[in-house]
Amino acid sequence: MSTKWGIISTADINRLVLEGARESDRVDVVAVGSRDQARAEAYARENGIERAYASYEALLADPDIDAVYISLPNSLHVEWSIRSLEAGKHVLCEKPFDKRPEEVERAFDAAEQAGRFLSEAFMYRHNPQTAKIKELVDGGAIGQVRFVRAAFGFSLDEIANVRLIDDLDGGALMDVGCYCVSGCRLIAGEPLSVYGRQVVGESGVDILFTGTMHFADEVVSQFDCGFVMQERDELEIVGEEGSLFLDDPWHARVPGIEIRRADGVEGLVLQPVDSYRLELENLGAAIRGEAELLLGREDAVGQARAIDALYRSAEAGIPIALD
Repeated sequence: MSTKWGIISTADINRLVLEGARESDRVDVVAVGSRDQARAEAYARENGIERAYASYEALLADPDIDAVYISLPNSLHVEWSIRSLEAGKHVLCEKPFDKRPEEVERAFDAAEQAGRFLSEAFMYRHNPQTAKIKELVDGGAIGQVRFVRAAFGFSLDEIANVRLIDDLDGGALMDVGCYCVSGCRLIAGEPLSVYGRQVVGESGVDILFTGTMHFADEVVSQFDCGFVMQERDELEIVGEEGSLFLDDPWHARVPGIEIRRADGVEGLVLQPVDSYRLELENLGAAIRGEAELLLGREDAVGQARAIDALYRSAEAGIPIALD
């Protein structure tokens, strides 16, 4: 049985989600909502979606829709997640959910009250490459983990781009750095303290951000992210007996893992799998009671707490301890 989905907004990221949906016989995108009827109808025609709504409220009123994917600007994630949950829909909300942990808690409280699932859409977490990295680390492939390094950045010079608008919670840390924070947390747990530094651009958002995070067992991570560099995305996990390196950790378009030890380098080649399809299928399976939801309250709140602390550290110029 397939899950019937509606999409709230016509953002560019939708194209990747729709590609994943088309691959699955468990996902059926039946509706799209916009703030303009003509735009909604044009988008529906272009993407083979049967229903087009001139408002998000109208889409949420459709009783045939089981779940919604929310790809609105960051500042609207919590509001429309809560409104969707209160309308009886399960929700997959595009990352980052929010930078305010108390707002993330509020959204998950609403999910519990409505008896619905809510999940933050970190698609890379659903990819087999990510599962394999965690398996290798937990299995002792490189010994005790000591250091994690992450990077994600690209060049962005479109002033009107939503990523550069302060009022919409744009910024490099929110857009791409959140992957780095998530990857480090996946390996090392929740940070005990963080230290962030940022370069703020003309629009008022961070265009370059670096962070150091300290974890239990004396594990340290460092990451950098930004809009002022050539495209790069990497994840390296360094242990006492070797290291693991991923050249494409977040998109996993060409998945593969290098296991580096003193006696040489072993390359693991993995088959490409659509991460967006997997995240849609995971929520659908959870709705049907066939699987556990991979990303729920605990991960989303931990993510927001780390981002909030990093921003506070960068603004104050001092390390910030997390409770």
